[in-house]
Amino acid sequence: MYLKWNEKTITDFADNNINSLYSEGYVFTRLGYGIMHQTRSLRINLSKFKLSSENRRILKKIEGLNLNIESIPYEKYNWSIGKMAKDFYDTKFKKGTFSANKIKELLTNKKNNFNTLFIYNLSNEHNEKDIIGYTISYANPTITHYSYPFYKLGLSTEKINNIGMGMMIMAITAAKQNDMQYIYLGSAQRPKDVYKLQFTGLEWFDGTKWRTDLDELKNILKQNGK
Repeated sequence: MYLKWNEKTITDFADNNINSLYSEGYVFTRLGYGIMHQTRSLRINLSKFKLSSENRRILKKIEGLNLNIESIPYEKYNWSIGKMAKDFYDTKFKKGTFSANKIKELLTNKKNNFNTLFIYNLSNEHNEKDIIGYTISYANPTITHYSYPFYKLGLSTEKINNIGMGMMIMAITAAKQNDMQYIYLGSAQRPKDVYKLQFTGLEWFDGTKWRTDLDELKNILKQNGK
């Protein structure tokens, strides 16, 4: 069950209003246009972010992977993208988590909470056959919300390792290079979310304020797993 403390449906999509709501723990959802949930949000203060030795080790493993950033609606959408996402979420989470039709809606609908698509490609030519992953995101000049990542499973990913974490680190690095203030990494709800806590500059929203005590958060996640 997704952790939700509050819900709002906004009609003001100005950057400063969205930034203010994200700072109050709200994040965009895929439930409908303007629908935001307040949750135990995670973000990185990019002024404090530095690559750790572990981050660098993972980036070394994905050398040759390129990140391209496109706008949503995505004009080059095709059925194979929806299939990749459905297969990924069916395998990594549970069947029915994400339908191919929902991915198509998020990537082609103009009335959409998400406006940015990260594309991870094994070449600089942007050939479809070399694309191994995507992340559906929201971004403005100040923040990025790294929302729904997915990538090819099986033989197609044997060329590189740690692709999921590598995709996230590449997005964090890009946000810092673009002089953004924060990148939001979704919520922390379950014990398996602990992988998101490895980054310097990480903060979490406790329902009223942003915290930096990661030991306390780890204890909360551990208790949620019981």
